[in-house]
Amino acid sequence: MKKFVLLGLCALALAGCTRSQAPVAFIADGKPEHLSDWHLMAANGRVLSLNKGVVPYELNTPLFTDYAHKLRTVWMPSGKSARYDADKSFDFPVGTIISKTFYYPRDARDGKVMRATYDTGMDVDGGRLDLGKVKLVETRLLVHRADGWIALPYVWNEDQGDAVLQRTGEQIPMELVADDQQRQKLTYVVPNVNQCASCHVADVKSRQFEPIGPKARHLNRNFTYEGVSVNQLDYLARIGYLTGAPAAAAAPRNVNWQDKNARIDERARAYLDINCAHCHNDKGAANTTALHLNMGAPANLHLGLCKPPVAAGAGTGNRPFGITPGKPDDSIMEFRLASKETGVMMPELGRGTVHREGVALIRAWIAQMKESCDVR
Repeated sequence: MKKFVLLGLCALALAGCTRSQAPVAFIADGKPEHLSDWHLMAANGRVLSLNKGVVPYELNTPLFTDYAHKLRTVWMPSGKSARYDADKSFDFPVGTIISKTFYYPRDARDGKVMRATYDTGMDVDGGRLDLGKVKLVETRLLVHRADGWIALPYVWNEDQGDAVLQRTGEQIPMELVADDQQRQKLTYVVPNVNQCASCHVADVKSRQFEPIGPKARHLNRNFTYEGVSVNQLDYLARIGYLTGAPAAAAAPRNVNWQDKNARIDERARAYLDINCAHCHNDKGAANTTALHLNMGAPANLHLGLCKPPVAAGAGTGNRPFGITPGKPDDSIMEFRLASKETGVMMPELGRGTVHREGVALIRAWIAQMKESCDVR
């Protein structure tokens, strides 16, 4: 898999190819109608580039969203820094803007069909997203205002020149073609602002809203900045965007779920951590299930091992345990990840298709488990 060496970095980080843009605008209240009001990025229907100070990053294992590719960025006001945390999301200052732009590579034979691929090699041209090769779908902003974080979903227009705020979400019909030429039609769902909160509320009691991806274990990897591959944590510290961080070697790190050189339990736990753990932890929205899928949670009943479901129903698939070691076809976890049925599938939001490769990983992980469940 080619790494997401996006935007080479003359255009992306602190130097730049985008000096003609107006400075990034932190808007302290209201809900701007257009993404361009923030001046984070510029698109003219041909290319997309990032403004000065808008820094891209990537995750070791990213969240799955119907095979969409994602450009993630962070911007902070001059002189402001995030505070490092070894486990939780970093403590970002008021004024921070985090963006995530979802896009697909266009199929070379039919530009109206999008590719379901992990190959990002055709996404960029000269350090910018080439909009002749990719289609922008949406950009989600997390904005840290004085009274907390706010989520704003913007949907890109057909001419790929700007994105418009869609607080109630959007449904976009799409057709995807995989690398093996398998095709599928789906309805890509842009979440509404309430659905954003359902994933980003880290503590259901305090209703604390926070980012999901910017954690040490997800960011502890290399990215190409200014033509040089460097560790993201080290780079963010060097440019003043992160304080209190140890050397990258001393920070936690999740593996890449696709890394065949890593142990399968590390890959599977990293996959569940990013895709499921924002709800499935001891404080999250799914805490009543007692299923804890965050990295570092013990590999016991709370991981689903020999764990009966909290409630019966269609969501179990008539399978006895969350994970039946050695038997993926008897495991509720595999059943729900492989489903597209509303009320059954997991995660509940963020996908309209089955992540075939992700399900295959979880099946292989369960199949190699040696424990047994005493059902007497």
